Amino acid sequence: MSETSRSAGRRRPARERLLEAAARRFYADGVAATGIDTITAEAGVAKMSLYNNFSSKADLVRAYLDARHEEWLELYRARLEQADGSREGVLAVFDAYADHAAFAYEHGFRGCGLLNAAAELPADDEGRAVVRAHKEEVERLIAGHLEQMLPGRAEEARAAAEHLAFLLEGAMARAGLEGDGERVTHARSMAAALLDRL
Repeated sequence: MSETSRSAGRRRPARERLLEAAARRFYADGVAATGIDTITAEAGVAKMSLYNNFSSKADLVRAYLDARHEEWLELYRARLEQADGSREGVLAVFDAYADHAAFAYEHGFRGCGLLNAAAELPADDEGRAVVRAHKEEVERLIAGHLEQMLPGRAEEARAAAEHLAFLLEGAMARAGLEGDGERVTHARSMAAALLDRL
């Protein structure tokens, strides 16, 4: 890294650098395996900077989960802008997950970063509620598109949304195990075929 790049990095707010470092380390190595010292060293900040921005590691984990959710929403919104109609809106959800899977991760794609983190958190941890809210929002987005596709058939739209959400989650789990987004792409094709039969 050049001296100019290093100084530009140091000028960025410590909170931003800490969140970026946490995102890289939590996704690559796991939440439990990643200590505060690792994050502060990667962010290039003093440990006190971390505690000036986050009350605890648990607070940093929740901020990471919120940021990951927002990152996905941005991908979804970008795909939605290109979508033509409600059918394409449903597929935009799958495309956003495929886009997330295509990021250049340090150790390759490991599946949904939110679910990976949730699996490491205790059952009553607030972070799990963040992950659950994300998954519920994804299903609501699908349901909203389906309700537009199927006017007057709200119950059928909700059932199909649940079905598609399960398809997407299963694809993400397999894609994470296999280390690439191929299963998500395949799930999108399956979703498109299902939508054509509604």
